[in-house]
Amino acid sequence: MTGHFSDRLIKEITETLDEKQQVILFQNRRGFSPIVECNTCGHSPQCPNCDVSLTYHQYRSQLRCHYCGYNMSMVQDCMACGSPDLDSKGFGTEQIEEEVKILFPDAKVARMDLDTTRGKYGYEKIITALEQQKIDILVGTQMLTKGLDFRNVKLVGIMNADNMLNFPDFRAHERSFQLMVQVSGRAGRTEERGKVLIQTYNPYHNILQQVSTNNFIDMFNEQMNDRYNFKYPPVYKQIKITLKHKDYNRVENASIWFAKSLRQFFGNSVLGPESPSISRIRNQFHKNILIKIPKKQSLAKTKEA
Repeated sequence: MTGHFSDRLIKEITETLDEKQQVILFQNRRGFSPIVECNTCGHSPQCPNCDVSLTYHQYRSQLRCHYCGYNMSMVQDCMACGSPDLDSKGFGTEQIEEEVKILFPDAKVARMDLDTTRGKYGYEKIITALEQQKIDILVGTQMLTKGLDFRNVKLVGIMNADNMLNFPDFRAHERSFQLMVQVSGRAGRTEERGKVLIQTYNPYHNILQQVSTNNFIDMFNEQMNDRYNFKYPPVYKQIKITLKHKDYNRVENASIWFAKSLRQFFGNSVLGPESPSISRIRNQFHKNILIKIPKKQSLAKTKEA
């Protein structure tokens, strides 16, 4: 592959542009790249208030935190060892936009994400430009997926289906299916048939097969089967309790005590306490406790307890 585009996608985009039709590329992450890493010592700049690495935004040459809004100017040398050999890992909409401009220098490219639609009429401007065919290729995040009706979009490319499918959440597959089917619906909205290309390292993944055949019955049955086996909603109801505080020990002790007292009521239906994948946001440590409620147990009484 050249960059983040497979040969097939490049070929299809070229054909679509030759036919004077429009292309939408979907990548569910804004910024240029989510991690900046030093090739010498492996250090990457972190947010001082949250447990996340800073995302590189090229258009302002800064590193930003997508949780608390902290930002700093892009570092030229590694903050740990001083080496100038920095590398960016992963890719967001900015990087895709830049690659498209290099691959298709004649095409008019635009980007639609939280950064470009912050202005007062940012959103309307981009959509109007697309409708008036002033844009050939539009790169964007999930704000592209919902309810927009573009007559001349013939090709939709989903840049990386895997980062949605591998998200650590029991609803990840269901959400990916929804998103992909919705993005796909932006292509071919007139008599002409549209095309949808999904780039993935795992084309035989069930969800992707189900998206490509639009087989939501199978998707539903398979997901329900999983939920039934692992006791997740909608088979069991679920209450999630989050404790947060600036002092880690206090959260730790409180959550252990709280989970213990809940177990006296609900026994094994209490899971946790567990730190979420991002355990500190805005200088507060988080701990989660999950309570699963079987069908026959009264929800009101559980909440009361």
